[in-house]
Amino acid sequence: MANPPKFFSLARFERFVFRVRIPILVVLMLFTVAMSVFAFRLRMDAGFEKQMPTHHEYIETFNKYKNDVIGANRLNIVLRARHGTIWTAKGLARLNDLTQSVMFLPNINRLGVQSLWTPNTFVNEITEEGFRAEPVIPGNVTASSLTPDTIAQIRNATSNGGFVGTLVSNSQDSAMVSAEINEFDAQGNKVDYLSYNLALEQLRKKYEDADFEVQIIGFAKQIGDIADGAAGVIKFCLVALVLTTLAVYWYSRSISFTLLPVACSLTSLVWQFGTLYLLGYGLDPLAVLVPFLVFAIGVSHGVQQINYIVRGIAEGKTCEQAARDSFRGLLVPGVLALITAFVSFVTLVLIPIPMVKELAITASIGVGYKIVTNLVMLPLAASLMKVGAAYATSALRNQVSRGRWLRVLGRAADPTVARVIVCLTLVVFAGSVWYSRDRLVGTLQPGAPELREDARFNQDAKSIAANYATGLDWMTVVLETPANSCENVNYGRYQDGFDGAMRNVPGVLSVSSFADQIKTYNEGYNEGNPRMWVVPLDAANYSALAVEIGRVRGFLSKDCSMLATHLYLTDHKASTINGVIAAVKQYRDANKLPGLHVRLASGNAGVIAAVNDEVEKSELPMMLYVYAAIIILVFVVYRDLRAVVACCLPLTVATFIGYAFMKKLEIGLTVATLPVMVLAVGIGVDYAFYIYNRLQMHLAAGESIAVALEKSIQEIGMATIFTAITLAIGVATWSFSALKFQADMGKLLAFMFIVNLVMAMTALPAFAVLLERMFPRRKPIRVSAALQH
Repeated sequence: MANPPKFFSLARFERFVFRVRIPILVVLMLFTVAMSVFAFRLRMDAGFEKQMPTHHEYIETFNKYKNDVIGANRLNIVLRARHGTIWTAKGLARLNDLTQSVMFLPNINRLGVQSLWTPNTFVNEITEEGFRAEPVIPGNVTASSLTPDTIAQIRNATSNGGFVGTLVSNSQDSAMVSAEINEFDAQGNKVDYLSYNLALEQLRKKYEDADFEVQIIGFAKQIGDIADGAAGVIKFCLVALVLTTLAVYWYSRSISFTLLPVACSLTSLVWQFGTLYLLGYGLDPLAVLVPFLVFAIGVSHGVQQINYIVRGIAEGKTCEQAARDSFRGLLVPGVLALITAFVSFVTLVLIPIPMVKELAITASIGVGYKIVTNLVMLPLAASLMKVGAAYATSALRNQVSRGRWLRVLGRAADPTVARVIVCLTLVVFAGSVWYSRDRLVGTLQPGAPELREDARFNQDAKSIAANYATGLDWMTVVLETPANSCENVNYGRYQDGFDGAMRNVPGVLSVSSFADQIKTYNEGYNEGNPRMWVVPLDAANYSALAVEIGRVRGFLSKDCSMLATHLYLTDHKASTINGVIAAVKQYRDANKLPGLHVRLASGNAGVIAAVNDEVEKSELPMMLYVYAAIIILVFVVYRDLRAVVACCLPLTVATFIGYAFMKKLEIGLTVATLPVMVLAVGIGVDYAFYIYNRLQMHLAAGESIAVALEKSIQEIGMATIFTAITLAIGVATWSFSALKFQADMGKLLAFMFIVNLVMAMTALPAFAVLLERMFPRRKPIRVSAALQH
């Protein structure tokens, strides 16, 4: 390999850094104290709109018509009688009180609140005078004046108005209050969803007792419950931290060398949190695992440093000499690995979702700080420690003992064994690619996927979905027409045909639209003749009815330039949404009408579809950028295509094995799982860089590839195995978390830690050996000072 540029000398840099190590450590300590002040001010920060992809077709539709159609950030609160029906004076009175309380929740769009008690809930009646619309509960009826006759009239009006299954359950034991939440108030202040969740729980506590149950669903409740569960995330992260600390002590048999890597990794977290606060960011509940992922990267590098230092002490060196060797020997592969991890997280910015961009910034800042804390601060602090001869003797004994069984792994350097490993690796690679080829993007289960099935939110969602015909998830398809189209009958008839086609699509529970409304009105104005339940052909009649319907928000714009079709879905699973999207596009392409454009999509399912679409479109380019960065960095440092193949191919195999694992466990690729797959690449390349770096050193000493690999595994293997198993055990405890997405991430991370370990300890040496035999070196390798011991 060519020597590095003359302007940089690692030996000179090392001498300078260690000469001023005390001032450097003091400055870093003062910086840590200052950043801790800001770190403790960091708070959870959730937002509905920051989960929406910018400039996506569906989100543009959402933003353009959010004041004309049903909002996606909705709140559904159900009052259920535990005994009997809701049709009692006590039940309706409590529903009235609940409706008023919802009206005065923060950031509520009061015009969008609907229940049996709101004036926007009316029934169309055919009378002797003609068609008449009256509120379900007349304005002169109060909660205190309810009588059995009045309740019977309200019940009859509810049934005639078609509100059974929408505002009253099919079993008629509950009634719903629905509302829309504005992300920002009149002063421009953003909703604090954590405080909002407390307000909702207080509302539940106020109206729930032995006679009535209060069920609450919606984004505000969902994200609030996730944030509450995030407290459990911290607990499990602490458990993982304790397990990691105990394991490091078992490995190093020194309290000082145990606390050092953990303290350095935690220091970078303090810097990370402080920097996020200063940049004006919060910590999103869905990104709360990212700091631990970054901490895991830090522990991985810290253990490599401790391994190097302890091995030096076992050889009879002082702490300072061993720390200097560690600094010089691991700076280049460590920086290389961390830059790769940094680039990996930065590529998440490719996904145009504000929350994901915040996540990318959070992770990238943390990884960047690791270069200082784990590659500079750790060896500098270690150089100040003192150990006795007894510790050195014990370290040597442990090193010899561990080296015995590492010889088994060293057999991967045998050409015959290497061929078998390479063949098995390629077979596993092909099988993983084939099995994971149709993996799904998005949520694969109904309900809130971040919460467990037995969580209160999911139990409420399940109950509401079973008792109400409109479902919990809906997609609004917008039919754009020219301005002032209220007399153009063709557009209404087109929508009627579209609605009919959508009703037969799997996953569509029901359809509500302008065409449905105009058919109902047309029937009513024609003495209830069922044959008149059609879109009228007469332009004047059509226009007059459109004006009537326009008084109700959600179905068309004032000038009839927008007609809305609301598709209520059985759930928001990716398979359901994808099927509906495909059906809409197919109908749109097959049925053209001049002047009309079918636009996707508003509603909460439209937002979810946009997120899934962006994740799917961004995944391949993002991974290509990550691997391109790895290939370039490996080639620049080692100047050897064999190094590129040996380091990157096992990493690629591990990635596809991870995809297969996700499919097997029904874990969809989402904004929560994507960072884990990126981290898996970062951790895997760490192992590869450290092993290949040692290999290059031994090759530079004139040793054969087999001997060089065996020695590299002896020197690096134990630290690599130890790190992977320790981190895997730590995150495996997450399986007991109350948050399902944390439990899933724990399983996925533990699996990926082990898979990358196996690939690094078997496939990498095997590929290196075969590549050396296929493309032998023409002259002994020269290694730069940057890679020398």
